[in-house]
Amino acid sequence: MQAAGPLTVTRLEGGLADAYAAVLCDLDGCLVSGATALPGAVDFARSCGPRLWIVSNNSSDTAASLSDRLATLGFDIPPERILLAGEQALRDIADRRPGARIYLAASGRLEALARSLGLSPVTLMADVALLARDPDFGLVRLSQLVRVLAGGAELVVANPDLVHPGADGLPEPETGALLASLAACWPDLTYQTVGKPQTALLSEAMRRAGVEAAEALFVGDNPLTDGIAAQRAGIAFLHVLPPVLAAPGPTKGD
Repeated sequence: MQAAGPLTVTRLEGGLADAYAAVLCDLDGCLVSGATALPGAVDFARSCGPRLWIVSNNSSDTAASLSDRLATLGFDIPPERILLAGEQALRDIADRRPGARIYLAASGRLEALARSLGLSPVTLMADVALLARDPDFGLVRLSQLVRVLAGGAELVVANPDLVHPGADGLPEPETGALLASLAACWPDLTYQTVGKPQTALLSEAMRRAGVEAAEALFVGDNPLTDGIAAQRAGIAFLHVLPPVLAAPGPTKGD
């Protein structure tokens, strides 16, 4: 079923996605805020059951670690139905460049995953560099990254998001903010991104689910990443408004 236009809601609840064979859903701002499940989100996930796929620009977790974390909040979503920008970026690199020397500006979870995929983390002379949401990013990491790029390393950026909504409603810096600092040092920076608004994560979710675009719904809170990705993929889009912007009742978007 293809919607005539994006539907806007203030919160998720059971039954909203009953008409779709697959429900692709963003994480922060839709299902959770920080370490808290958003109102109605657990019921929404239960109503979707195995039709629900997490498609997120998260570049700190792996599917396995996120599945475990969501379970503590009442969600039952196995790793096989979770697609994350950081993890997918590493898997793409491992497929394209087996055994590559990789510079990681990323979390410890992604470093462990890189090693398990046969990649070799290094701090100099890298073949490729991955910029993800690195909790230890600072001047030292920024300087190292500039040097490996000057040495000819390919740059892959997990996602372009500048921020994501924090548990207190304030913005939390994201990978795109780190990218902006790198671009300030290296103005002619060239790179490729994996996360939304690119469609790779959505396409992979639909492939795994065995559905066509007309049978899928994408649920997201950011029209500049989620909305554009859904439009590019030809998928109906359900826009979840941030609480501060929420207006009463569902309304059709223009």
